[in-house]
Amino acid sequence: MFEKLGTETRNQKTMALDQMSTREILQVMNEEDQRVPQAILTQLPHIEIAVDRVIESFRNQGRLIYIGAGTSGRLGILDAVECVPTFSASPEMVRGIIAGGLKALTNAVEGAEDDEELGKMDLARIHLSERDTVIGLAASGRTPYVIGALAYANSRGATTVSISCNPGSKMSAYSDIAIEVETGPEVLTGSTRLKAGTAQKMVLNMISTAAMVGIGKVYQNLMVDVQPTNNKLKERSKRIIMEATGVDYETAGTYFEKADHQVKTAIVMLLLDCPKKEAAEKIKRSKGFVREALSDLRR
Repeated sequence: MFEKLGTETRNQKTMALDQMSTREILQVMNEEDQRVPQAILTQLPHIEIAVDRVIESFRNQGRLIYIGAGTSGRLGILDAVECVPTFSASPEMVRGIIAGGLKALTNAVEGAEDDEELGKMDLARIHLSERDTVIGLAASGRTPYVIGALAYANSRGATTVSISCNPGSKMSAYSDIAIEVETGPEVLTGSTRLKAGTAQKMVLNMISTAAMVGIGKVYQNLMVDVQPTNNKLKERSKRIIMEATGVDYETAGTYFEKADHQVKTAIVMLLLDCPKKEAAEKIKRSKGFVREALSDLRR
């Protein structure tokens, strides 16, 4: 089985990896990494469909759920966690699930990825519904845990997406949308935390970012729904207000406070010269889209 997977075959460029100098190792790794964006390029039509389905889930109060094992599972959790401060998404809105539970983030849980039933149970535990989108992650495209999860998600009427790094993967047959990024043999044979991991991370970046843009979490190219939970993010919030409105730092800081640290509200207050309550109402009527909230400015 494994000998047929591109991610498990030996890379002919690195047969003498153990004899290479440090510079030679770095050079060949860099060369191989450059293959990843081109491999993703071929899958953009499928990624586009996945993004649109995620947007649909969000608009219907559904969730984006990543599920995987090992490196793939960790990447899903990483992307889910980052959506909270970047887009003020609730922890429930984007979920990451890994075979073996959270302890598998730092320690391998033997046998968890081979258990199809466990994948089903983990999704059942979070009360999966037809409004949700489930993205199964597995470089090999054959991980039983993920296949079990996707099969269960299909039975619940949820949208299913698979992201693998081998063409014609078994997992693809269990998904509504199959994203197959063919990254080929790894520099270190079978170490799919390398190119395959990079490919999965890049695709997850695309899906979550584009979906958040699609529901109004971004104005221009600014993260206006940033959650200012620390000093760095508070400063970033003020800079965003400055960029969006053209005011100076002091004015941005003043409106940041007036808006109770809501960046969108501060921007609308400044550009429409209106009080906080009116700005908040405009944002609510526009379903969170700042451009639509500013429509009065363009009349």
